[in-house]
Amino acid sequence: MTTVRGKGRQERTQARQRALDILFEAEARAVSPLQVLDERAKEADPPVLEYTVTLVEGVVRHQDRIDELISTYAQGWTLDRMPAVDRNILRAGTYEMLWSTDVPENVVISEWVRLAAELSTDESPHFVNGLLARFKELKPSLTI
Repeated sequence: MTTVRGKGRQERTQARQRALDILFEAEARAVSPLQVLDERAKEADPPVLEYTVTLVEGVVRHQDRIDELISTYAQGWTLDRMPAVDRNILRAGTYEMLWSTDVPENVVISEWVRLAAELSTDESPHFVNGLLARFKELKPSLTI
């Protein structure tokens, strides 16, 4: 797999967008996100950043726990009822919030909320913000 090392905030923003694209595409095609990640890395157009790989692999590795947490704390919403983009934003954001140690929690929230605002419904940014903020608050007890 060919990846490009990314540096700085802008590269992390691009890596998050690319990870979301890969997760969304994998779900739409009903294939593994790792398969789509491998395909995109081989194409290298645009190049796949290392942090994209980290996010996608992390979501796959922890997906059962991530989906359980989202299902538990998303009041009034099941995973199946959520827009696919929201579901995948929450998966990646939850992974980054709970298992990524090198990104400030408030940055995680703001980056995924920004993507929700750009790509989903008018209500999505508030929903994503609320759920990720709850995970931030409960983080010590959720990653056990």
